Amino acid sequence: MTTAPVRADAAGPAPDVPRVLVVDDDATIAGVARLCLELEGFAVDVVSDGSAALQAVRADPPDLVLLDVTMPGLSGLDVVRRLRAEAATAALPVMLVTARGLTADKVVGLAAGADDYIVKPFDPEELIARIRTTLRRTADARAVSPLTGLPGNVRIEVEIRSRVRAGTPYAIGHVDLDEFKSYNDHYGFLRGDALLLALSSCLTSAAAGQDPPVFVGHVGGDDFVLVSTPEQAEPVARRVAERFDEVVRRYYDPEDLARGVLVQPDRRGELREHPIVSVSIGVAWSGAADSDHRAVVAAAGEMKRYAKSQTGSSVAVDRRGSAGAGDG
Repeated sequence: MTTAPVRADAAGPAPDVPRVLVVDDDATIAGVARLCLELEGFAVDVVSDGSAALQAVRADPPDLVLLDVTMPGLSGLDVVRRLRAEAATAALPVMLVTARGLTADKVVGLAAGADDYIVKPFDPEELIARIRTTLRRTADARAVSPLTGLPGNVRIEVEIRSRVRAGTPYAIGHVDLDEFKSYNDHYGFLRGDALLLALSSCLTSAAAGQDPPVFVGHVGGDDFVLVSTPEQAEPVARRVAERFDEVVRRYYDPEDLARGVLVQPDRRGELREHPIVSVSIGVAWSGAADSDHRAVVAAAGEMKRYAKSQTGSSVAVDRRGSAGAGDG
C-alpha cells in the first residue's frame, strides 16, 4: 500500500527553503531524519515506500531525495534507476541510506545513479553535511553549461540582478544562431556542438579585455547572453558577428561551401536550400537605474527577432534607453 507524502507545514515551505523527500519504511528512522532536517531549516516530506516516492517526485519534485535502500516492493535501487530513466528526474539529487557499509553495496548504489550514500545509524551532523554538499554540487553543475563551460541560467539571472542592485545602467545582448537546426540535421550533433563552441569562443574573445568586464552566458542550445554597460554593448555585439562570419566557413564541407547552401528535404520530401549559418544579436539597455530587468530582457528578445529577419549575421539595437527601433 502506498502512502501520500506527510508534510509538517500544510501551507508548504517558503519558495527558497530546500525541500527533502525522505523515503523509509522504518518510521523511527524517517522521524529522526525529518527532525534533523527540520532543525536545520529544511522542509521535509515523508513517504514509506518506493511507489509513493515515485508518485511524490512526479507530482512535486523535491530538491533532494533521501532514500532507504532496503524496502518492501520497490527497493531504493529500483527507485533510483527509474528516476534516472526519466528525463524530468534524471538529474534529481538522490542520497541512499543503507544499513550496510560494505564497499560493494556502496558501489552498486552509486552505479545505479545515486549521488551519495550514508550508513545508518547515521550521525545527524554527517547527514546534514552530506545533504548540503550534494545540493551545492548539483547547484554548481546547473550553474554552468556542460558543453561550453559558460555560466548558465542561474548565474545569468544573478548577474543581471546584481547590475540592477548596483543602480547603474546595463545592457543585455541576446545571441542566437540562424539556420542552426538545418546545420545540425545535415552534419549531426557532434559537429553542431563544435559550431556552438566556435560561437562561444567568438563571444568570449570579443568580450575579453573589457573594463568593466562583459559577462557572457549560455542559456542553452544556440542561445547565449551578453551583459555589459550600454556603451560596450553594440561594439562587442558587432565584433561577435564579424568574428563568427570569419570562422563559420571552416565548419562546412568544401562542396557545401562551393554551393553556398545546404540542400535538404523538408517534411514533404521537397528539397530546400538553407544558407550558411549566421548569428543574430538583439541588444537593449535599461533607461533608468531601477529599470525592470524583465522589460530589458524582453526588448533584447524583440530585437533578436528583428535581427533574424535580416539576411546574414545582424545586430539590432533597441535605443529606447532613449527609445528606438532596430538597427541592422
